[in-house]
Amino acid sequence: MSRLQVLLSHDRPLVMGILNVTSDSFSDGGQFLTIDSALGHAREMISAGADIIDIGGESTRPGADPVTASLEIERVIPVIQAIRRESDVAISVDTSKTEVIHAAQSEDIDLINDVCALRNEGAMDAANRSGIPVCLMHMLGEPRTMQLNPVYGDVVSEVFEFLVERVAACEAAGIPKSRLILDVGFGFGKSVEDNLTLINQLSTFLELGLPLLVGLSRKSTIGRITNDSLIGSVSGALFALNKGARILRVHDVAQTISAIRVWRSFAGEHVVNFAT
Repeated sequence: MSRLQVLLSHDRPLVMGILNVTSDSFSDGGQFLTIDSALGHAREMISAGADIIDIGGESTRPGADPVTASLEIERVIPVIQAIRRESDVAISVDTSKTEVIHAAQSEDIDLINDVCALRNEGAMDAANRSGIPVCLMHMLGEPRTMQLNPVYGDVVSEVFEFLVERVAACEAAGIPKSRLILDVGFGFGKSVEDNLTLINQLSTFLELGLPLLVGLSRKSTIGRITNDSLIGSVSGALFALNKGARILRVHDVAQTISAIRVWRSFAGEHVVNFAT
């Protein structure tokens, strides 16, 4: 089994630590642009207990401008190599570009995390040929314009139907469901109200029979509720787990894991360690 399959076989939530090697990400843009700073942050998250490190070389914040595939590769591949030289942690690459998928597939990665759900030209074929698991995310529009005026008739049913279609497209292309993870895409072409509806009805998506990845960390919806992004993000993560999330994509790994340990200890009426 792959690293990711082994992790998903455990009866516990997984924590994915965010590593943005970008200049303009909404929360930590510019902080980890050098290999040394990126590797240092990865070490901190791994030491804190992160199961997966998600490396992204292009910002997907609202209004973000795209970058070239060559720049994204230049940012991401050396960081993957640096982490892999000293750690067996699962590594995810946050990309939608065919060229980046091709470049990353030979670097012993464990997940392609695609906010475009393999809709870009050539991405489906590249993912299929790689044999690497894929996370399919819903996004209305594209990052530069997605938050201008997102409108849905029924956000839950429309996101659900989109994910059904993308899973079917993957299967038709030769990617089995066993290699797929789903993400409803909080904050990607959704209003605050849409996000609140989706998180409250997250369990609806369990009907698709695939692991759910949730990324609420430091999103603007959290900011609308509280000016304490840490407490807000961790609270949202626990709510998502209660609704069926399997993987939490977070900035604050140590704090999230501490909260999960308390939550699981209370639920099981005994003290549990995160890794058990």
